[in-house]
Amino acid sequence: MRKCSAWETRKGACREGVHKDIPQPIVSLDEHPLIVMVPQIWKVRRSDLNTINNLEHHLGGSFFSQFDEAVHRLTRYCSIGSLEPDLLFELARRNNISLPSDEDGAFESPKTLLQRYGRFTSLDDFLHYYFIGMSVLIHAADFEALAWAYFQHAHKDGVIHAECFFDPQVHTSRGVDYQTVVDGFSAAQARASSELSITSELIVCIMRHLPPSDGDEMFRNALPDLKSGKIKGLGLSSTEVGNPCSLFKSTYLEAESQGILRTAHAGEEAGVDYMASALHDLHCQRIDHGIKLPQDPELMAEFVRRKILITMCPISNVELRCVKSVKDLPIRTYLDHGVKFSINSDDPAYFGGYILDNYYAVQDAFNLSVEEWASIVTASIEGSWCSEDRKDEMLKKLSETLARFA
Repeated sequence: MRKCSAWETRKGACREGVHKDIPQPIVSLDEHPLIVMVPQIWKVRRSDLNTINNLEHHLGGSFFSQFDEAVHRLTRYCSIGSLEPDLLFELARRNNISLPSDEDGAFESPKTLLQRYGRFTSLDDFLHYYFIGMSVLIHAADFEALAWAYFQHAHKDGVIHAECFFDPQVHTSRGVDYQTVVDGFSAAQARASSELSITSELIVCIMRHLPPSDGDEMFRNALPDLKSGKIKGLGLSSTEVGNPCSLFKSTYLEAESQGILRTAHAGEEAGVDYMASALHDLHCQRIDHGIKLPQDPELMAEFVRRKILITMCPISNVELRCVKSVKDLPIRTYLDHGVKFSINSDDPAYFGGYILDNYYAVQDAFNLSVEEWASIVTASIEGSWCSEDRKDEMLKKLSETLARFA
């Protein structure tokens, strides 16, 4: 048995400093194939330019012990469809939604559901619970409550900018109007800006497990908001394996012709060929997850040459069994070869890891230097889709903090 890492101890995954084997799940998506039709909610990814605050209390001996002031985090990949169990049950009660407690004991209480969140075995296993959770979101106020809960937690972690994914098809497929979803999230964004000084952008995602024609229809419905800037870019999410990027080529090329920014989940569970397709077929400017790039040195060199940012989500990669531990992620390889990447949280309510937890996990695994963290945070800022003025503000904050350690 091994000692707990800092992030495991912080999220309560360990007891008495010892890691326990994670039990098998109650059900899996493979056993319930129709679950893929259940609507999903909105995802927010965070490439965080967060304040690395109080890390010295958890990571003794690292450079963090010298950081008495935060390096503010920018979150690039985060999923606001990430429902904490307490809020999920409250919205279900408020909207008179029956959760499937008779079929799945995980839905007996917020406590049992939280415990089940700690036993995901794959991306599809997670999506099964993710889609069920989305069913409690009905009104604009529900979406606002969901996003506001995320922004409050992000604020505690020192986040100053977030770029968030959401999935309208999960909601429109069950009768919730697209505008209801956008109105709720926009209200939370405005509140986060005024009350928490967090700026944010929305990225609308196509659900790749649904027919490409459905995704194209959603894109065209969202196009006015994409062109106005209310929504900043287009993404591709949901089950990766078996749903190649090339299926969505025509929609992405249309987005490119309209000047829309583009990203896609690729190289998480599927191989590096999905990353190549996202770059060459979809003409993506960023790639989400992207942990398989070392499988193709030539493609990795192209990513470096074209300065393509990868938004990595370390804790979710472990929780979804993409890798056994954070140490298995190609963070050192990317640093050594000049691949630009950011550290983010992915559906943090489900994986027990908000942005600060992901920073803990990476530092615990790789013991990075101040200079290495500076390069990660700089890439995160420069690869963001906020305004140039906002980038300059964040780069200045970073420079002022780092100057003290020159």
